[in-house]
Amino acid sequence: MRVVKIGGRPQADPQLPSIISDAWHRSPGSLCIVHGGGDEMSAMQRALGKQPVFIGGRRVTSEGDIELLRMVLSGVVNKRLVSAFTAVGIPALGLSGEDGELIGAQAIDKASLGFAGRPARINSHLLRFVVNAGYMPVISPVGCDVKNPKGGALNVNGDDAAAAIAVALGADELLLVSDVEGVRGADGAPYQSLTVESARDLIASGVATGGMAAKIESAHEALGRGVGSVRICDLRGLHEQSGTFITISQSVAI
Repeated sequence: MRVVKIGGRPQADPQLPSIISDAWHRSPGSLCIVHGGGDEMSAMQRALGKQPVFIGGRRVTSEGDIELLRMVLSGVVNKRLVSAFTAVGIPALGLSGEDGELIGAQAIDKASLGFAGRPARINSHLLRFVVNAGYMPVISPVGCDVKNPKGGALNVNGDDAAAAIAVALGADELLLVSDVEGVRGADGAPYQSLTVESARDLIASGVATGGMAAKIESAHEALGRGVGSVRICDLRGLHEQSGTFITISQSVAI
């Protein structure tokens, strides 16, 4: 089982459907897609006169942004991807993290991040039902707020969601697909592999920031909870062993 998180920019690559098709047909029934869509969300915010704000690679999300998030991620982006994958012969099924409480989330820090959340539980029964029925899940990371008895949604970072889903499925590999070939050092060259300790040192030194820092944190979480392998890569990583492998040592605790 492979869980693949596809960022917003790689989604614009015209080769994406055929690359995912190749991966699916090499091993049908063992692929789960989680997608982002941050650039489109930012564009929608700007169109409405709002300026996107990020802290540590995570979007500050107001209560008013939640409806936009549902529309952009669970609506436009999710259905566009499902349509593209279906067109190349993949039995893709689009899901939001709100569907069947697929992604139960808790707010991280409402004072600073607003309605941004972190996965608290994954409905693995639903996911396995979909996979066992022969479909490839395509998941929008809009989570349901487990602390809100009246319901409500939280904006879950796509990398966080993918890591939690990989753990829930007992995935052999988690791929965090971006528009760069891997984690880059201070000289701009990508690493072939990094221990979690070394990767976190890049965050501390300011070399890895924003979205890449969030990916490293998600890789740490996934490895620490039993996922077999984590790679940060571009689309080539879906059909070749490229990108940056993140590894964990026995001394690392999360």
